[in-house]
Amino acid sequence: MLKINKLFFALTIFVIFSCNSEKSIYSNSVVSSPHPYASEAGKLIFSVGGNAFDAAVASAFTLAVVEPSMSGIGGRLQAIFMTSDGDISGVDAMTQIPESYTKSEGEENDSYGYKTIGIPGVVAGLLKLHEDHGKLDLETVMKPAIYVAENGFEILPGEIKRIKGEVEDFNDFESTKKYFLNSNSEPFKPGDKLIQKDLANTLKQISKNGNAGFYEGEVAQKIVQDIQANGGYITLKDLKNYKAIESDIISGDFNGYKIHSLNLPSFGAITIQIMQIIDQLEIEYEEDRALKIAHAIEKAYEYRIYQNQPDSLKSILSKDRAKQIADKINNQLFEISSNDKRLDYSNSNTAHLTVADEFGNVVSITQTIGPIMGSKVVTDGLGFLYNVTMGPYLGGYLGEDKPGDRVSSHVSPTLFTQNGKLILAIGAAGGNKIPPAITQVAYRFLKQKLDIGASISLPRVYKFNGPVQLESHLGVNRFYNNLYEDLYDVEQIPEEGKFGRVNAIAYDPKKNKWIGASDPDWEGSVSNYEQ
Repeated sequence: MLKINKLFFALTIFVIFSCNSEKSIYSNSVVSSPHPYASEAGKLIFSVGGNAFDAAVASAFTLAVVEPSMSGIGGRLQAIFMTSDGDISGVDAMTQIPESYTKSEGEENDSYGYKTIGIPGVVAGLLKLHEDHGKLDLETVMKPAIYVAENGFEILPGEIKRIKGEVEDFNDFESTKKYFLNSNSEPFKPGDKLIQKDLANTLKQISKNGNAGFYEGEVAQKIVQDIQANGGYITLKDLKNYKAIESDIISGDFNGYKIHSLNLPSFGAITIQIMQIIDQLEIEYEEDRALKIAHAIEKAYEYRIYQNQPDSLKSILSKDRAKQIADKINNQLFEISSNDKRLDYSNSNTAHLTVADEFGNVVSITQTIGPIMGSKVVTDGLGFLYNVTMGPYLGGYLGEDKPGDRVSSHVSPTLFTQNGKLILAIGAAGGNKIPPAITQVAYRFLKQKLDIGASISLPRVYKFNGPVQLESHLGVNRFYNNLYEDLYDVEQIPEEGKFGRVNAIAYDPKKNKWIGASDPDWEGSVSNYEQ
């Protein structure tokens, strides 16, 4: 069992309580994240007077330490948030293609390595959230992450499994083997403790010097020297000029609620379109729901390549267009697939966390390094994995392949409001399953009126250019056992965590409190703080 409380108790002697000028509106503050240490880090920050932005940043930096296969300070980030005065905004800190990048023959097939690394954005994104809206000083906010990196933690089974699956690729990178194999140069085993002194030192540089501690100075020089020496593209100028910027917020409607999500490079438009299509579906029973929502996802996903065109974006967000699609689905005017193709459902990358405080601040952050363990590259002395940006990711759905472009992604942190009040803050991990996961959970909660825990726990569906894929977990796939078996190509997926992993916070009006939920198919947790 994780000795989280004991580990974090040692931190409290370093933290100074702050004055609190905001007025409490809710009875509690909550963190929902994919790892217990990250959730507890946010709770600790609440306990010393921090707000949701402080707690979210503390949780995100801690997540970069304890779940390095999924995200980290060498990666990218998208965030959406609502402040206590009702303003909704976001942060775009996606990785960026270096200015010196030139595509060479065959390079677009490189799935990892130095040539795939783009300019990291997570540090700039988290620091922007903190600088613009946090209350505590940065050194206090980063203490949990630094402490865990410096003193170590017991690696969870899921992280062991993911790292073990990538060990073969580590042979290309001595530094990676140094940091992510045990003292016998073997994969980690249950009970092993991971201590990351070099990562702790990198985090200390950031905590003391802010952006300059990462994008300039000693850390930046080590990044550039290693990447340039091994055929990569990032320069000191690239790092110094990188900025986290304000996101473009887009909106839609669902069942009397307002949807707020992020435009490119996030796929919030597709998330909104799915919601607006399924809002107008005629659903009579569970099997009907599964089939029709699967088709709604497929139709919306056909629009992914058009998001960067203004007229197309307007159509994607149009409720009239959504109704046209829904009408065809309701009337079963879709092709019955006889395709035997079995789709790849191995997407297990990315991390998402959601935080809400007693004052009404809510933050939803998705961060990633790309595929599991990103580029597989670690610079000796720095201790963190770099992202994958170029290679198969480059060009993606929108054809972006120019220096200075930011990679587009399915990440879609999303907020739902009613009469200006936050009702649901949600996001997910899981590659191309992110929008389907968010929309199906939101549908369960906002339309079927299930509680947020059940909304996340029930199985989900997915379809694109192949059979309807049905998630099988928690023994509830009985709904689908005979789903249109005579007419339709259906594939049940037995593995857990393949249809997105959701971390969400919902508002309970009866108790005037936040209710957090973490996907049961992962190792996450919810930490609740009440004064």
